[in-house]
Amino acid sequence: MRFLEFSDIKPAKAEALKIRVKNLGVSLDLIEEKFIKGSGKGGQKINKTNNAVMLKYPPLKIIVKRQKERKRSINRFLALRELIDRIEMKISPETSDRLKKIEKIKKKKSDKKRKSFKKHGKTVK
Repeated sequence: MRFLEFSDIKPAKAEALKIRVKNLGVSLDLIEEKFIKGSGKGGQKINKTNNAVMLKYPPLKIIVKRQKERKRSINRFLALRELIDRIEMKISPETSDRLKKIEKIKKKKSDKKRKSFKKHGKTVK
């Protein structure tokens, strides 16, 4: 996969992704890219064109499929960003922003559950 210019994406976002790829030391040549037919809402544009993106990163056995938008270039960018997030979570969990957000949500849910039990007079293990 080559890191092409993403015309529909703001240049600052594309540049930030390039920097993340470089910092992680991910070789874009190892990423396998495939375009597949989409599904869901969107009519003919979605159902008859190959605008969904599937990226594979064989060294870590990570597969990402993305079809959030109708445009292939946007889906391609979103899939690459998701792939980089997942690679970062495996390679460098201490610097992963996404992993920090997940941990924060887990803690919030745990606190909420504990407060609920306390409110009803039950003990939490």
